[in-house]
Amino acid sequence: MHTREEKLEAFGRLIDLMDKLREKCPWNAAQTMESIRPMTEEEVYELSDAVIKKDMGATAKEIGDLLYHMVFYARIAEEKGDFDIADCMQKIIDKMVFRHPHVFGPEAGTPTSAKEIADTWELVKAKEKGGNKTVMEGIPDSMPALLKAMSMQEKARGCGFDWEEPRQVFDKVKEELGEVEEALDEQNRDNIEAEFGDLMFSVINAARLHGVDPEKALNRTCSKFRRRFTYLESKTLKVGRKLTDMTLAEMDEIWDEAKALGL
Repeated sequence: MHTREEKLEAFGRLIDLMDKLREKCPWNAAQTMESIRPMTEEEVYELSDAVIKKDMGATAKEIGDLLYHMVFYARIAEEKGDFDIADCMQKIIDKMVFRHPHVFGPEAGTPTSAKEIADTWELVKAKEKGGNKTVMEGIPDSMPALLKAMSMQEKARGCGFDWEEPRQVFDKVKEELGEVEEALDEQNRDNIEAEFGDLMFSVINAARLHGVDPEKALNRTCSKFRRRFTYLESKTLKVGRKLTDMTLAEMDEIWDEAKALGL
């Protein structure tokens, strides 16, 4: 591991690198915040993949890629006279100090559990904003819907708006499923979409209340489906056939083989 001085020196080298690239590389010089935003989103997902796979080498690399992007945004802003990387760091420092009164405030040193901190997190944030913003305003519109639902539910929980008992949410799931079936019977496309959204939101809520990360759970099922479908496809090709030529019953038989193999 590196010393504090070595870490600071490394960050300085990254800033120097960015300065040189913006000045001497035509591609880097042409970029804007808007042009690198999609690449930043991709880097976030790559970091997420590395963390899920517990690949520390890849995780270190992806954190570096994201750091590069953060320095990139700050350099673009600095050129326009808006702010620089020091401003960015000071803003997060100020925010974290304010949101951790149990560490930096008058009550510093007072024993506080992780649950107590989580339960009051949104209230502390609301106090920080001086009541000028609503709790939900901090959730980006561009966030993927599953993660957005999870974030909304967590923020509502932080304000005390949540189910008293986790199992209570299953009544809501059943209610929403019934409303989906009713909408399907009515054949109203707008209602069908709305009710499916309500059902998925309630299922995500149920997962959250039972300590399950819905994103991780769904990814796990996607990986399982990929393995089994790949087995189905490869076995079909081995006998010289195409999936489109097979009956559903024939495909189900091979699918069950994949399940039996633990795929």
